[in-house]
Amino acid sequence: MDQYSDLNNTAKEILAEIGNIGTGHAITSLSEMIGRRIDMDCPSVHILEYHKVPELLGGVEQVQAGVLLQVTGDISGMFMFLISESFLKIMLQELTGVKIEDVGRLEEMERSAVCEMGNIMCCSYINALAQMMNFKIDVSVPDLCVDMTGALLSVPMIYFANISDELLLIQASYHLGDLSVVNNVLFLPEMESLKRIFEALGESYEG
Repeated sequence: MDQYSDLNNTAKEILAEIGNIGTGHAITSLSEMIGRRIDMDCPSVHILEYHKVPELLGGVEQVQAGVLLQVTGDISGMFMFLISESFLKIMLQELTGVKIEDVGRLEEMERSAVCEMGNIMCCSYINALAQMMNFKIDVSVPDLCVDMTGALLSVPMIYFANISDELLLIQASYHLGDLSVVNNVLFLPEMESLKRIFEALGESYEG
């Protein structure tokens, strides 16, 4: 297997199930953070070439918050939680009681809250992986950047340029009161780590 698109349908279904479990855990944790119910639709997993991703995320100039975590241990790679501007504003208002006008100018407390949101999201997927395969996975301190989608995606593109020109995108629609948004988690395991995941599950991963 040389790239993510080499995965067979069964392997893709397994990734979708991991995405479903991880998103469910994450939504529960985020709901507890703000003391309000958050509903979600069943997440979908996409395998896309980098240049096709910005369009799916609303365009290269769409402003989002990106929380990046590196994973090491039994698997190596990167997770990035992309939080839409509208969802970010309402979550921060719920957490801080202050209306946020400009997500590009967050105070330190607000940045810490966003990092914790991203940490919760990404670690929900990481914990799902670890429990399903009995893996030991170490996670870096989350790194936050608020920027346009194109700029946020440049980080994983540079990091994985010599590994793959594709990425795994887990998309889920969240519903918080009258607000419905789509948030995204980029899952970028190194190829050997992806093979290890399916081998641990006793599954064939190539078509």
